[in-house]
Amino acid sequence: MQAFDLSGRNAFVTGASRGIGRAIALAYAEAGADVALVARSEETLTGVAKEVEALGRRAVVIPCDVVDRDAVAAAVGQAVERLGYLDIVVNNAGGSNFIVPFKDLRLSGWDKLMRLNLDSAMTVCHAVAPHLLERGSGSVINVASVAALGAPFMAPYAAAKAGLVALTKTLALEWAASGVRVNALCPGWTATDLNRNLWEDENANKATVANVPMGRWGTPEEMAYPALFLASAASAYMTGQVLFVDGGATAV
Repeated sequence: MQAFDLSGRNAFVTGASRGIGRAIALAYAEAGADVALVARSEETLTGVAKEVEALGRRAVVIPCDVVDRDAVAAAVGQAVERLGYLDIVVNNAGGSNFIVPFKDLRLSGWDKLMRLNLDSAMTVCHAVAPHLLERGSGSVINVASVAALGAPFMAPYAAAKAGLVALTKTLALEWAASGVRVNALCPGWTATDLNRNLWEDENANKATVANVPMGRWGTPEEMAYPALFLASAASAYMTGQVLFVDGGATAV
């Protein structure tokens, strides 16, 4: 459908080397967008770039650690310089590599996950704001999580994602009159390399999706197409919203 067409659009996607970020980048390319691919691993990004180019679109590889504010500012500048302009910004980089009761949490762990899951998205938004607001258009998609509603033993991750939702709504209100939309995508349990240990283990797999009405994990592609909706004209009158894609888990 033409409403989902991204021809002539340029996207900036963090965490683009794998999982949901890679799937979003490929969905955007399939819809006609050129894509700036941002992540730490240049080698892995190069592989994704080849997939984007195989779809007939241009890919710009930008190695960047999103917790480094100077590196983020440089990455945004490089993307604008090489692509000419940006229409779509996806803050997908994030994750959590530990589960622990709050009373046993090391404060350094809290700081680490806040920097990765909240501060990095804030830094990207701050760096790209002048460009988008001057152009008077654009769509920012912040990839949060169902954990934003609370997640036992994942306090820093949950708090960071809740903060990301609040940042999304705040920027949406500030930027709406300038023509820039800001929405959040909240995936549920999604089978990626980061959680392979859970979905490949039969017992852990069943326990994880026990409270998901659809009874299964989502796929990265099932998160990418809602992200395409949020980036496209199909959602032109939508800003400040939080879209849960979770197999019904938050409806329980």
